[in-house]
Amino acid sequence: MYQWTRREDARLLTGNGRYVADIEVPGCLDAVFVRSKVGHGVLRSVDCGPAREVPGVAGAWSADDLSDLPACVHSAATLQDLPPVPHTVLAKLSSDEAVAGREWPALVKDRVRYAGEAVAVVLGEDRYRAEDGAAEVTFQVDRLPAVITPSAAARDETPLFDGMSNVALRSETGRPVDDAVWREAGAVVSGSYRQNLLMPTPMECRTILAVPEEDRLTIWSGHQMPHRLRREMAALLGWPQDRIRVVVPDTGGAFGGKSASFPEFVVVVFLAVRLGRPVRWIEDRLESMLVATRGRGQDQRARLAADADGRLLAYELDIDADVGAYPHLGVGLPMQTAWMATGAYRTPQVHATVRSVLTNTMITYPYRGAGRPEAVFALERCMDTMARKLGIDPAELRRRNFIPPDAFPYTTPTGRTYDSGDYARALDLALETVGYDAWRAEQARRRTDPAAKPLGIGLSCYVERSGGEPGGLHEFGGIEVGEDGIVTVRCGAASSGQSHETVFPALVAKTLGIDEQRVRLVEGDTGEQPDGLGSFASRSAQVAGAMLQHAAHLVVEEARRRAAGLWDLPVPEVEWSDGALCPVRDGSAPMDLSELVKATGPLRVEDRFETGMAFPFGTHAAVAEVDPELGTVRLLKVVTVDDCGVQLAPEIVRAQALGSSVQGIGQALYEAIPYDEGGTPLLGNGMLDYLLPTFTEVPPIEVKDTCTPSPASPLGAKGAGESGCIGLPAAIVNAVDDALRPADPDLLQMPLTPDVIWRAARATEPRTARTPTREENR
Repeated sequence: MYQWTRREDARLLTGNGRYVADIEVPGCLDAVFVRSKVGHGVLRSVDCGPAREVPGVAGAWSADDLSDLPACVHSAATLQDLPPVPHTVLAKLSSDEAVAGREWPALVKDRVRYAGEAVAVVLGEDRYRAEDGAAEVTFQVDRLPAVITPSAAARDETPLFDGMSNVALRSETGRPVDDAVWREAGAVVSGSYRQNLLMPTPMECRTILAVPEEDRLTIWSGHQMPHRLRREMAALLGWPQDRIRVVVPDTGGAFGGKSASFPEFVVVVFLAVRLGRPVRWIEDRLESMLVATRGRGQDQRARLAADADGRLLAYELDIDADVGAYPHLGVGLPMQTAWMATGAYRTPQVHATVRSVLTNTMITYPYRGAGRPEAVFALERCMDTMARKLGIDPAELRRRNFIPPDAFPYTTPTGRTYDSGDYARALDLALETVGYDAWRAEQARRRTDPAAKPLGIGLSCYVERSGGEPGGLHEFGGIEVGEDGIVTVRCGAASSGQSHETVFPALVAKTLGIDEQRVRLVEGDTGEQPDGLGSFASRSAQVAGAMLQHAAHLVVEEARRRAAGLWDLPVPEVEWSDGALCPVRDGSAPMDLSELVKATGPLRVEDRFETGMAFPFGTHAAVAEVDPELGTVRLLKVVTVDDCGVQLAPEIVRAQALGSSVQGIGQALYEAIPYDEGGTPLLGNGMLDYLLPTFTEVPPIEVKDTCTPSPASPLGAKGAGESGCIGLPAAIVNAVDDALRPADPDLLQMPLTPDVIWRAARATEPRTARTPTREENR
């Protein structure tokens, strides 16, 4: 019989998971939104009248209609008009100034600013009737010019908000580099890079079910931060938080895109409270492709200086970041790219500038890696360009400039303090695993054979930040021991596929020295755990895991104190061993924890625990074969070497590395959102228009790791979930660049579609050029 690797597997893989769409609530109405196909325009009129005549439709409203909606008795005193979407606070990444004057309406009132923005909502007795009603709503939008890239929008020729610049936020980090550095450097290289807009594309799209019960409201949602959702919905309703309970059932992935309050959430909660009836919204796939959050989306200009021996002198990165039509969610997110611009290298001078720019696209928000893939890509592309210019092997150039292990903790010119690292060890393991020298020999052979397809080897060394920003590096939780010996663990996190149900009980069981089958986890429920932050920023092990280990130690301390009282002994004379207590001296039989609880009453501890930021790192290598005639890229081998400190569950860490690597391959070769000139995404054919790598396209991926424990967390753990998205895209593009040697490396912009490859292949350097071996460089 198959043995489930994770506790979750038995339920999820046999179809017994319980998602929001599976929850049956009597009298529930389904919401369908009527959306603009126009990317930018003035809303002239909305007519919901015909929709209300459709059988099974319970109501249909525009923003103006909702102001006349009668309220049930419990909502009348506090909720009058449909509130706007709340400004999500992301610790030091937020800016109230950027949001001021740029309200994000839950339903369009006067101006459409991105394709898919909702102009009306229809409620039906079921989804089918609501869809029929939505088809009868008519509206008129007078088109305006649209801007869909940040560099174009930053010119302010088409302002999204009258009288206001599209540049919502300007910021910088590090110090400007003196012009003399660039003039006197042995070599200077530059590059311009477009970070393609991506869709997180989780298996389950966004969901919300709002169930009013007298003066209380229960919200079910596949959400990463239930306590934030409760706080923001309570603020919108003008209610105290204890009137709202948020529950996160089984959730089919998130990748960062399910941690905010969205316009649809505001409308669903508003209608549920005003009508006094349950209301549900289940986003379908085409809808998600149109209006779910986006990731990446930057125009970058980078410049790197080195001396004649390849020692880095200075690095400059200018970022125009696409934050979408409203600055409410991701306006400060590009600072993650700026702060991590230094990468793994001891570069004396680094300066990064950021402009967060509004465009006629859906909101850009954290997507797996969130700012760090963009930083790694620009720097690692420059590193390969520099290696070629100086005639140094790309691996050797990186090795010469690594921050050495004895320099940690290391404060970068951009203000990050790296906790620990051994970057050369990860690079060496990647080179050995991929067979670097053998592939270089094969590359040299092919370059003398006109009939051979070009082959390239690409490297990418990355450093990322995990855990969150200062002010968000803590978690809440507790442990309760019952008379039956069952240990209930409560945590403020919320799993969307990270294996919390397996890892957290195992961690607590190991700390207490008991069978992990005695431990059960309760999370994702504000009714069970009153405070919490959630699951984001690769913080599960580093922050939440550390909190639970801390709580387990508190259980041991409290148990020893109680046992000492029973036996009239000093606490130091009571020993804890494998879930039992015994006097140190008299040799009495151990007392099991359950017996202690029976004798002394319920044992429950609660606390808040904080860690520091951690900085995982690693090296990714890719070997690519390119067909210049067909414009295709075939990945022959991919190696990922990641260091996330101490691993709590190596098999699960490996799975996370594989999953994120597939998404990194997707960004490099396949994924991008195409727009027409009016700002409408060209996604009418679903996944035929937005390509994801399938099993057929995924190459052999070899996952390796090193272990450099983090001093920032008592577990020594660093984040492990985002590495492939962060490091692999640059390695793949560097491999293709190494194969083709285009005269202008900027021709290779992601995704590397056949058209991109075909054009780059026709602008190449002579194929006789040879990369020096590592031995020659040394």
